[in-house]
Amino acid sequence: LPNFRVVGDNLKDRFDGASRVMVTNSDRARGNANAITSNSASNSVHHHRGGLGRRQRYNIQLKPYNPEHKPPGTKDLVYVEPSPPFCEKNPKLGILGTHGRQCNDTSIGVDGCDLMCCGRGYKTQEVTVIERCACT
Repeated sequence: LPNFRVVGDNLKDRFDGASRVMVTNSDRARGNANAITSNSASNSVHHHRGGLGRRQRYNIQLKPYNPEHKPPGTKDLVYVEPSPPFCEKNPKLGILGTHGRQCNDTSIGVDGCDLMCCGRGYKTQEVTVIERCACT
């Protein structure tokens, strides 16, 4: 079993390199029995386990949204629609937006102000907290 960190890093790399695709019917689904399957098999939705593979079951092919990009490989992550913008509120999609959220101005992570505030800027506030100690 691979190390959890290795799996996470691998998934993150694939996520960062994901490409947008269009779903199309394969030539076989359109009745073209002479279709070349060696090239299309690499990016079609299929599996070669026992019985009918997904390719025969669904007859779909993934093509790059941008024709200048190469077709996705079997291990590439792909998406059909871009994610909606999460910075702005969108009640229809249940997106609350990031206005008014607390952020960490020293963090470069997802809780950091630069990322969370989507480049809109942010207000800083300094708070002094006085607590009683729990001496024994």
